[in-house]
Amino acid sequence: MPHILIVEDEAAIADTLIFALQGEGFTTTWLSLGAMALEHQRQTPADLIILDIGLPDISGFETCRQLRRFSEVPVLFLSARDAEIDRVVGLEIGADDYVVKPFSPREVAARVRAILKRMAPRPVNEPVSTLFRIDPERVQISYRGQPLSLTRHEFRLLQCLLEQPERVFSREQLLDALGVAADAGYERSIDSHIKSVRAKLRLVRADAEPIQTHRGLGYSYSPGHS
Repeated sequence: MPHILIVEDEAAIADTLIFALQGEGFTTTWLSLGAMALEHQRQTPADLIILDIGLPDISGFETCRQLRRFSEVPVLFLSARDAEIDRVVGLEIGADDYVVKPFSPREVAARVRAILKRMAPRPVNEPVSTLFRIDPERVQISYRGQPLSLTRHEFRLLQCLLEQPERVFSREQLLDALGVAADAGYERSIDSHIKSVRAKLRLVRADAEPIQTHRGLGYSYSPGHS
């Protein structure tokens, strides 16, 4: 069963999460410091990390930034902060979801299961066009024979667009493809991810525009502009 690392300095909250997650069949480890979590993930990688933002040593945001230097493990933030900017920052530094305290333990367990389901690999080396090739096992997409340097969120975003050419995806649908709840307040961050992906595609071919913007609707992949 998937192993969940809980990084939370309040014992009562950690105990509640452990009870809910183990009741759903997950195994768990509880740590109270960000530095300890980073070392644990290097030595004994978990399948998903539930990460409190207000940790006593380093913040959950900084823990996630350091984590992303060596791991693409899914991260679900827990926080008493409910401002939109905090949610957006969380996604942009590599989180997969953001839950505000107080929370329902059953909801957290359901979100964990949903993230892990969405992260399940698809068939390897699936050719989506003559110009793109997807390798989910390596979290890699090649464009015109050149591997793109994508973050995990950028990979899943581009993969979603490529697999259904010409379909217009709303921001909410693209959030779903990332494994992020559409009500988490992250819609604006899709635009920044799209901007980054476009810049990386232009490094391969400057005059191509495979990702099309549909004002007021969303984005699509257009093979004719590749």
